[in-house]
Order: sequence, then C-alpha cells, then structure tokens
Amino acid sequence: MEYHDSLLNLFDTYIAESDKFEKGNKSAGTRARKALAEIAKICTMRRKEIQEKKNVRT
Repeated sequence: MEYHDSLLNLFDTYIAESDKFEKGNKSAGTRARKALAEIAKICTMRRKEIQEKKNVRT
C-alpha cells in the first residue's frame, strides 16, 4: 500500500499546485509538472507490484 498512499499524496499535491497555477502562479506550474512526473513513475512501480502479486496467486 506504500505506492497507493504515495499516489494519493502526490495527486493532492498536483491538484493544489494546478489550482495555484491557474490563478497565475507560474512556479506552481513547475511543481504541478513535477508531481505529475512522480505520479507516472509510481504508477509504473505500482503496476509491477500488482502484476507480481497476481502471478504469485495463480
């Protein structure tokens, strides 16, 4: 569940920074993009984790 919790936290960060960016804060755009990059990386790791657990069960 470590990856799951990380995804939730990063998504919250992305939402907050994206809202700030839409209100005109340029540096919040950089932070939002960073959160999205981390989300993509953790999604890949979570997918592998799920697949490994699935393979063990069968």
